[in-house]
Amino acid sequence: MSLRLEIALAAMFSLSVSAVAAHAEEGMWTFDNPPTKLLQQHYGFTPTQPWLDHVRLSSVRLNDGGSGSFVSPDGLLLTNHHVARGQLQKASNAEHDYIRDGFYAATPQEELKSADLEVNVLQSMENVTDRMQDGAKGISDVKKAYDARQSVIAAIESESQKKTGLRSDVVPLYQGSEYWLYRYKKYTDVRLVFAPEQQIAFFGGDPDNFTYPRYDLDMAIFRVYDNGKPLHSTDYLKWSANGAADGELIFISGHPGSTARQDTMAQLVTERDFREPLLLQYFKVRIDAMQAYAAQGGEQARQVNSLIFGLQNSQKAYQGRYEALQDTRVIAKKQKEEEEFRGLVSAKPGLQSEYGGAWDTIAAAELKARPMIKQQVFRRTDSALANLALQIVQYVAEIKKPDGERLIAFHEAGLESLKYRMLSPAPIYPAMEEARMTAALTEALKQLGPNDEFVVAVLAGRTPQQTAHELVSGSKLADPKQRQALITGGEAAVAASTDPLVVLARKLDPLSRSMTKWNKDNVESVEQPAGEKLGKARFLAYGKSAYPDATFTLRLSYGSVNGYPMNGTKAPPKTTFYGLYDRARSFDFIGPFALPKRYMEGRDKLDLETPLDFVATGDIIGGNSGSPVINKQAELVGLIFDGNIESLAGDFVYEGEKNRAVAVHSSAMIEALRKVYGASKLADELQGK
Repeated sequence: MSLRLEIALAAMFSLSVSAVAAHAEEGMWTFDNPPTKLLQQHYGFTPTQPWLDHVRLSSVRLNDGGSGSFVSPDGLLLTNHHVARGQLQKASNAEHDYIRDGFYAATPQEELKSADLEVNVLQSMENVTDRMQDGAKGISDVKKAYDARQSVIAAIESESQKKTGLRSDVVPLYQGSEYWLYRYKKYTDVRLVFAPEQQIAFFGGDPDNFTYPRYDLDMAIFRVYDNGKPLHSTDYLKWSANGAADGELIFISGHPGSTARQDTMAQLVTERDFREPLLLQYFKVRIDAMQAYAAQGGEQARQVNSLIFGLQNSQKAYQGRYEALQDTRVIAKKQKEEEEFRGLVSAKPGLQSEYGGAWDTIAAAELKARPMIKQQVFRRTDSALANLALQIVQYVAEIKKPDGERLIAFHEAGLESLKYRMLSPAPIYPAMEEARMTAALTEALKQLGPNDEFVVAVLAGRTPQQTAHELVSGSKLADPKQRQALITGGEAAVAASTDPLVVLARKLDPLSRSMTKWNKDNVESVEQPAGEKLGKARFLAYGKSAYPDATFTLRLSYGSVNGYPMNGTKAPPKTTFYGLYDRARSFDFIGPFALPKRYMEGRDKLDLETPLDFVATGDIIGGNSGSPVINKQAELVGLIFDGNIESLAGDFVYEGEKNRAVAVHSSAMIEALRKVYGASKLADELQGK
C-alpha cells in the first residue's frame, strides 16, 4: 500500500476514533501503548515510564489461570483464593483439606510447595511484526503461508529463549497486524503462605457468583523463591491501608484471557448459534456427573469440589456470553460497528480491493467450521490421565521434528513448561477419573452417534462405563515416574507400552492430528490472513488510539471506584463486614451463606465498618482474577476477583454505565489477617512494618 493511500485512509477514519473509545474507561491496554492521552484528559494524570515499568515488574501471571502481584520485598505474591484453589486442591488430602479449612504458615518452614505452579513476570516486549510478515511474503497459498508463519514464530521464540534464558512467547495483536515477542522471567518454586476458608473466600457461593453487592475475602498469598531463597526485589506494590475512596482513579494490572470485540458478525453468529449452546450442554453434563460423584461421600466431595467450582464458574460465564449474543442491543451495536467499518472501506476503490473481501473470506470459513463444532466439543474423554497419555504419545513424536514443523504445543521454547506440567506430582483419583470419563463418553455416544470415528476407537464395542473402568484401572500413568519413563524412553518405549491409556492414545493420535489439520487448513489458515487485513485497516483507522483484544498477556485497565444503577435502585461503591453478617443472618447461616467458625466466634473482634469489597469501572475479563487494583502512587488498594452480571457481555462489548469489576478491599485483608487469623506477622510484612 502506498504512503498516500495510508494517509488518506487514516484521515478518512479520523472522525470515527470516538466510536472506539465511547466510554473513556474502556480498554485493556498493552504496556507499550498505555492510554496516556485519555488518562490526562479525563483524570489529569499521566503515568511515567518508571511508573509503568515498576507496575509491570510487580505484576505476575499464574499459568494455571489468573493474575497476581508481588506485595513485599521478599517475594510475597497476592492472588485470589479461587486462582490458588487448584494448588490448594493438589496439596490437600483426606486428613488436610486446605480449601475447606484454610491455611497459614507462621514460619518459612511451614510454607507449602506448590505441585506445579509456574509464575511469569514480563521482562521485555519487542515488536517483531516485520520479521513475521517477511516470513510469509510472496506465498500465495494460504496453507503454506500459515506454516511459514508458524516456523517463524518457533524460530523467534527459540532464538530468544537461548539468548536470554527467558520464556519467550510471540503474541499476535490487533488481529495479527502486529506481532510482539514477550519475554518472561519464570519461577516454579512457589510456596503457599496463606489462604482463608472457602466459605469466606466464596461467600454466597454460586448464587452470588458474578453479582454485586458481594462479601468475599477471595485472597491467597504465596511466596516466590529463587535459587532456594525468597525472591528479593524492589519491584513490589506497597500496601494502602485506607484503600481507594469513592470516585478515586484506580488501575488494574493483569492478564485478561481473551475477548472477541474485534470478531466479525459471521464469527459472532458461529458463537451464538453453534458453539455456545453445545458448550453449555457440555458443562451441564459434566456438572451433573461430578455432583453425583460428590454425593457418594465426604472424601469424594473433597476430591471433586474444585472441579465443580470451575465448571459452574465456566457455565455461568458462558451463559452470560450466550445471553449477551441473544441481546438485540448487543447484536445491533456489533452490526452497526461492522457496517460502518465496511462502509468506510468500500467508499474508496483502492481500499475495497485491498481489504474489502476479508469479511466474506472469514464468513466462508465460518460456514465450513460450523458442522465440525459438535465433534470438537464432544470428542473428549474428559480424563486427566487420558490427556496425559495423548500428550506423551505426541511429545515423543514431535520433538524429533524440526522446531518449525511441530504441533504448536510442542515448540522448543515451551517444552520446559510443558514437561513441568506433564510430570506434576499432584494426586489423580482413579474413581473420579472413571466418573469423568464415563460421563464424557456417554455424552459423546449420544451427540455423535455409535459410528463416529472417535466413539468407535474409544468404546471398541464396550459401554462407556466398562470402557472407563478398564482404561483407568489398568493404567499406571497416575504415577509421574511412569510418565517420566515413557518420555525418557521415547518413541520406542511408547510404541512398546501396554498401558491401556497409552494404547488408546496411539489410536486417537491420528484422529487428533487429522482434526487439527482440518481446522488449520480450512479455518485458521484462511481466517488468519483475512483477520490480518482487517487488523491493518482498523489500525490505519484508529492507530494506537485503539486497544487489541485480550490474549492472556499483561494489560493495564483504569477507571474509578463507582456504584451503579441496579434493580431500580443503586449498588453502593463498597460493602462492609456489617453487610457480611447481615447477609449471612438473612439466610439463617445456611448453605452458601454460612460463615466459618472463625467468623462466627470472631465477630466482636472485627471493626465491622471496615470496607470488605468494592466495585470500579475498570475493564476486565476472565484471566484478570487476582489482578492488583492500585492507585496513582502504585499502592495496592484492592484485589480483583469477579465482575458483576452486567460485565458478562464484556467478551464482545464494554458498557460503562453498569459494567463493573469487583474487588476485595485492601483494608479488609489486613483486618481479617490480624483479627481473625492471628496472622499479624504476615500483615506486618504486607504493610512494611
